[in-house]
Amino acid sequence: MNGYPPEARKRLPWVNLALFVLTLMSTVAAGAMQAGVDPLADPAGLAEGLPFALTLMTILLCHEFGHYFASRYHHTDATLPYFIPAPSIIGTFGAFIKMTSPIRTRRALIDIGASGPIIGFVVAVAATVVGLSMSEFMTLPPDTEGMLGLGDSILFSWLADVIVGTPPEGMDILLHPMAFAGWIGLFVTSLNLIPIGQLDGGHIVYAVLGPLHRPISRVLVLCLALVGAFFWQGWLLWAVLMLVLGLRHPPVLFWEAPLDPARRKVALASLVIFILTFSPEPFIIG
Repeated sequence: MNGYPPEARKRLPWVNLALFVLTLMSTVAAGAMQAGVDPLADPAGLAEGLPFALTLMTILLCHEFGHYFASRYHHTDATLPYFIPAPSIIGTFGAFIKMTSPIRTRRALIDIGASGPIIGFVVAVAATVVGLSMSEFMTLPPDTEGMLGLGDSILFSWLADVIVGTPPEGMDILLHPMAFAGWIGLFVTSLNLIPIGQLDGGHIVYAVLGPLHRPISRVLVLCLALVGAFFWQGWLLWAVLMLVLGLRHPPVLFWEAPLDPARRKVALASLVIFILTFSPEPFIIG
């Protein structure tokens, strides 16, 4: 017999829970396939996908709950995270929460916008360090044409050099699943911190610079398009997506409430994290 009253049963976040379970399953399957397991032919081999899936899901959970608890702290209504399962190499298109009431002050906007990326960044760095310590060198095949490689951000490249070392000639680093999940976490952090529109980075820019937010967004969309033209074409799609979603930012209720020095330092830290995690060419086809 169900012990919840009818009102409580209606409030249970079934959609959020179902999407979380589906995304966990899809990331486990993706991790298993990365390890060379065919989930249909060898269901027991799905266990091979757990290190990747649990690491990635932890990073995404920490990111989204950073937003959620910052919203609750500032009395802004927000949903629980919605995860997005996907039939892709990583098994997900990420997660998001929805704000269901206006944000009151610029301080709140800084806290809500920066909390997710910063907390997710810390967890992703920890996962990357642990994963790189279990990574090893591999010999590259004679013909690397068509192979998919990962481009390095400033931070990931430095961590790889310190923990694993520089690969000898004809070799590369074979990332442990935790390190790959950490790489994705850092990449997701950089995507969210792009200072455009209503991305987390856009929230931060609007809170600090106000009316300059929109012209800055326009210039950076152009920069994304240029990076896409010369490096990774995916940035062209992001530039188009930013235009489709719109470059305007909804106003906060009480703009006159000033930003304190601590929030300005958080904004600066977010910019530094963006620079350290951004990769002009995140995916390289040999």
